[in-house]
Amino acid sequence: MKMDIEFRKITEFPRGTLFALLKDGYSFEPKFERNWREQWQEFDDFFYDNPPIAESCGLMTVLSGEPIGFVSWNPTKLPESAEIGHNCISTKYKGNGYGKRQMREAVWRILAQGAKKIVVCTNEILVPAQRTYESAGFQFVKKGEETFSEYAGQKIYYEIVVK
Repeated sequence: MKMDIEFRKITEFPRGTLFALLKDGYSFEPKFERNWREQWQEFDDFFYDNPPIAESCGLMTVLSGEPIGFVSWNPTKLPESAEIGHNCISTKYKGNGYGKRQMREAVWRILAQGAKKIVVCTNEILVPAQRTYESAGFQFVKKGEETFSEYAGQKIYYEIVVK
């Protein structure tokens, strides 16, 4: 039986939690950490240094009191659009529908902030992320001309447009 999750403020958890979740969530490909470690740390620092942003532009997915994932978004182009930023689920909890529920919650919150469009970009190697976005209502827009990296393939763009 799947346990129920809850969505809580990122700031309820200690600094370093976002970094640790990203490191774990991308651990299947060591090149991700080698290339993105510094960026992940800057992201974690930014959210914990700016609690009002962390509380309005992200959420932590929690199971039995333990953070198992999170999603963030950039609201700077609201109400025209918002862009999903980091989105991950801890490795041991992948494949249980938590990522889909997390993304649906984020979409609901972003729409409640007045977004007319929500955009997200992933890459070819992250097939589970593609499925998560599609299951949360995102529509495929295009594959990018450029590759994301030598190991991750082309960028793939999705969006939800409010009619």
